[in-house]
Amino acid sequence: MWLGIAKKMEPYLLVPIGFGCLLANIPLGGAAEAGGFLAVLREAGIRTEIFPLLIFIAIGAMIDFEPFLQRPYTIFLGGAAQFGIFATFFLAYLLGDGWLHVLDFTLQDAAAIGTIGSADGPTSIYVAAVLQTKYIAAIVVAAYSYMALVPIIQPPIIKALCSKEERAVKMAVVVGATSKRTKILFPIITILLVGLICPKATPLIGCLMFGNLLRECGVLESLSRAAQNELSNIVTILLGITVGGMMSGTEFLRPETILVFMLGIVAFSLDTVAGVLLGKLMYVLSGKRVNPMIGACGISAFPMSSRVVQKLGLEANPYNHLLMHAVGANTAGQIASVVAGGVMLMLVPMVS
Repeated sequence: MWLGIAKKMEPYLLVPIGFGCLLANIPLGGAAEAGGFLAVLREAGIRTEIFPLLIFIAIGAMIDFEPFLQRPYTIFLGGAAQFGIFATFFLAYLLGDGWLHVLDFTLQDAAAIGTIGSADGPTSIYVAAVLQTKYIAAIVVAAYSYMALVPIIQPPIIKALCSKEERAVKMAVVVGATSKRTKILFPIITILLVGLICPKATPLIGCLMFGNLLRECGVLESLSRAAQNELSNIVTILLGITVGGMMSGTEFLRPETILVFMLGIVAFSLDTVAGVLLGKLMYVLSGKRVNPMIGACGISAFPMSSRVVQKLGLEANPYNHLLMHAVGANTAGQIASVVAGGVMLMLVPMVS
């Protein structure tokens, strides 16, 4: 609650999470115990994966994919920036049941922990719920906390990998607008392609693109507004307080939980590194016409990561405006993180 109120870090989620945590840890309060209202919400919204899917409808209605559609090459940056998910998954599994056996991490736990690197809260919740990991509360809190800390985590990594000359590169302005037909067809085609390639991602990508179709079709303005406002606000309140209610001290304050947060930082950092390195390759292959910093926006922390790159670009060159290019990579990362979550569910067997 202090981070959300005093520091304004993701207050819409961290304040409800903090309050739910408070309720869950009042002795004899019973809110999070069997039959309590927090336990009921957990079973109805988290165990069934309903809350993250409803949030994705709202997110889809809020996102304008035009910057990505005008710069389709940014899908490669979004893909590269998911590297941290799988690297962290292997690291967590090696620390647990895979090799060292120093921590109580099963294959399912490791896969869910790796998805923190998606920088996508709903995807992290969905994968953790499907895989039935016992660290779901820590994973969700870590995912949303690090999304709020993107302006702190990413700049040192970007500056370490990109010279001032590279950060100062101006990118050409895209002229013209994307047609209405393209914007309507995009969510439909995306569902078909992702559903055929990665079937486990169908619920996630389906809800995301359904929300976007509400926004773009032009005949459902009231439903689009409801998804962006009422649906988003109601589910955010319920999701936050429910996740907080899962953070009872006896279950949450353990060495493994602390390591989950540390692995989350590793995942975020590796995602940023991989995205920037591909950006640097594009910088070279394009004859220095692509600013490598936009690779850092391949994570789906939208729009915080885009704002970070825009700020760093202006610091290196006051005439450098990278926001729309960065947003293109950021929205591409939103799609890529959903696909990565689906791939993880296809690779890792669910608990029987």
